[in-house]
Amino acid sequence: MGVSANALQAMIDGLADVRSESVRDYTAFSVHGTRFGYHWPRTATVGLKQTLSEQAALVAERPEVFEVQFTAGGFGWVVVHLEGIDADEFEELLYEAWRLSAPGELAEAHPFTPAGPR
Repeated sequence: MGVSANALQAMIDGLADVRSESVRDYTAFSVHGTRFGYHWPRTATVGLKQTLSEQAALVAERPEVFEVQFTAGGFGWVVVHLEGIDADEFEELLYEAWRLSAPGELAEAHPFTPAGPR
């Protein structure tokens, strides 16, 4: 179990129109100018945009893997500890974060397709 930095990057590369911006301690990910995620290599964590209900459900279900990061604009961001999540579940959460930020027509043109066995 766990998602490596290389696996994370491969998943990011599989999403349409993503821009990455490296800052001192983290890398931010956006689609069409809207942020949907952050990666902090030092702590092996990722922050992902989610709905408020999904944020609450994830944190309540597994607080050792997920924690509340912040809420903004009607969305709840979660911190994901990469060593505690399997790749399939993480890939779905990453896609959902991307979909919540992508323009509707882009999201419709790129439905979720699991990468398959890793």
